[in-house]
Amino acid sequence: MRLLGVLMAGVGLSLAACGTEVQTGDSGGSDSGGSPVGKSYLSVKLTEDGKVKQLVPGTRIRLDFRDEGALGFHTGCNQLGGMISLAGGTVTMDAYGGTEIGCGAAKQAQDEWLGELLKARPTWKVEADTLTLTRGGTTLVLKDRKIVEPDLPIAGTKWTVDGVMSGEAVEHFYGLAPAYFTIEGERITGSTGCNAFEGPVTRTTTTLSVGALAMTLVGCLGDTARLDGAVIGVLGSPLTYSIDYNRLELRTADGKRGLNLIAKK
Repeated sequence: MRLLGVLMAGVGLSLAACGTEVQTGDSGGSDSGGSPVGKSYLSVKLTEDGKVKQLVPGTRIRLDFRDEGALGFHTGCNQLGGMISLAGGTVTMDAYGGTEIGCGAAKQAQDEWLGELLKARPTWKVEADTLTLTRGGTTLVLKDRKIVEPDLPIAGTKWTVDGVMSGEAVEHFYGLAPAYFTIEGERITGSTGCNAFEGPVTRTTTTLSVGALAMTLVGCLGDTARLDGAVIGVLGSPLTYSIDYNRLELRTADGKRGLNLIAKK
């Protein structure tokens, strides 16, 4: 089974008219340690009225302060976000939106709790790698994502295709044999989910170029054939890449095609 969904490159950006642009001038929060803009943070401690508040098991709060003035947030269920201001040491977010995945009552309640906390204009403070949000008796402490979850190296990691990007959509191929690859030195080996392949690869810290691939010639059918063609098509183009912990994004030079991959734990 395959599912086709809209790529939400910046969840909540459609709410720009309801919010305000990020301002990081002489805000109270930025005086102590700089601005959180351009960084991602993961929760390490949450207290309410001095007592530790436990999140839903297996979840963690993530805040992404994007350069264009948006805050993305995630608590283990939906991808949410809105336009914000950081002026005066306060997070100001008038509205937010995002995906509407059914994740169970506990996770959905946690989504709503965080959204309401952010709308309640908490104060913010950055000290070194730590961001603290405070509102009334609630204190949320987060650390820089790159400290808590350092990016995995592109080489030596098995990357499995999680989605195929085309234009503004990402297509997921579920129920099929996985497509994946591993880079070792100047060689790439992997599978399209149908055919095995290997060949030369060159890379910098942001670009990837795959040379002529040697492949098996198994006849692929249906969605398996479509996935096979998509993987080989992307790998055959000059690529840029970015890594966010255990997620790798490959994009063609024009940004119109790509692969989203994940390193399975």
